[in-house]
Amino acid sequence: MRYNSFPADDGFYMPAEFAPHRGTVIIFPERPGSWGYGAVPAQNVFAEVIRRIAEDETAYVIVSSRTEAKARALLGDVRNVKILNIPSDDSWARDVAPTFVTDGREIRGIDWQFNAWGGEYDGLYAHWERDNALASRFCELEDIPCYDAQHFVLEGGSVHSDGEGTVMVTESCLLSKGRNPKLSRSQIEQELCRYLGCRKVLWLPRGIYIDETNEHVDNVCAFIAPAEAVLAWTDDKNDPQYSLSKACLDYLENETDAKGRRITVHKLPIPDTPVTITAHDLAGYTFEEGEDQRELGERLAASYVNFYFTNGSVLLPQFGGRNKASDERAARIMQQLCHGRRIVPIDAREIIIGGGNIHCITQQVPMPLSTDL
Repeated sequence: MRYNSFPADDGFYMPAEFAPHRGTVIIFPERPGSWGYGAVPAQNVFAEVIRRIAEDETAYVIVSSRTEAKARALLGDVRNVKILNIPSDDSWARDVAPTFVTDGREIRGIDWQFNAWGGEYDGLYAHWERDNALASRFCELEDIPCYDAQHFVLEGGSVHSDGEGTVMVTESCLLSKGRNPKLSRSQIEQELCRYLGCRKVLWLPRGIYIDETNEHVDNVCAFIAPAEAVLAWTDDKNDPQYSLSKACLDYLENETDAKGRRITVHKLPIPDTPVTITAHDLAGYTFEEGEDQRELGERLAASYVNFYFTNGSVLLPQFGGRNKASDERAARIMQQLCHGRRIVPIDAREIIIGGGNIHCITQQVPMPLSTDL
């Protein structure tokens, strides 16, 4: 079933990521311009992420006719994995899979318009038709009712909910010229409230430095509990990230959530040493015409905020090399903040050189109370 109404009018809202949920959607990687060396290193990391997810919930793994056999070979002994063959252009499930909403009894998906993070203005590749069709196809295969929001450009990584009426976004992303340039800020906020069931939108000024998604919120700030969030941070005033994070901190310290509560902000430092593209990385890519290309020495948007909550753990990116101490520090902080969850370190370098991180490749499916889904 496809709805043209608004989720909020139907009593539906976007739940918090830290809430119990039914499963996670992930797309098996293959795009040569994102994943070097035939995507083999990335596929091995994705398989590890899927195994960890499947320890706590169902992993819905989207494959193509080219990757299905490889995915089955890597995951054949893993329980709680459901493989779905759906065409896609890349592997960013957070941005192209449905955004799920719930009324506490059932779940429904939202099918936003996807235009590769900016369309003809500053999009990252020239063709995105299959990615734009993926959300609708997933809902069809899984028999999940779906809201038609194809009039509005939005990626799942650009919104973050506390499940209690508050949604965080960044101005740099949602007000970018490649998204919805004909809409004002207030009109964009109205659409978010209608579709995500929120009552207040927190507009963080910026995201992570040089983040090619126009600075998605999921890389810079995330709720870990009601009225409690982690913020990517650096104390180094010479690092270009400092002014961006400081602007977000200043904003959050002077705001309240939808329930009028002050938000406790925990600083989660970024890697001490920037993660950059090496000659080895660059040699593995095959770029298509019209696709954004990597450059030697390019700084990547590395952040530990781009973690993912499973039902029992925190999948925490680790960048290794000269950032071993940074990795360990992030794990200690998250263990102190996330009581009752295991901290699971994931070697995320192969993911970040593709352009994202653990949160970017995962999309959460809420837990309905009804038993007919």
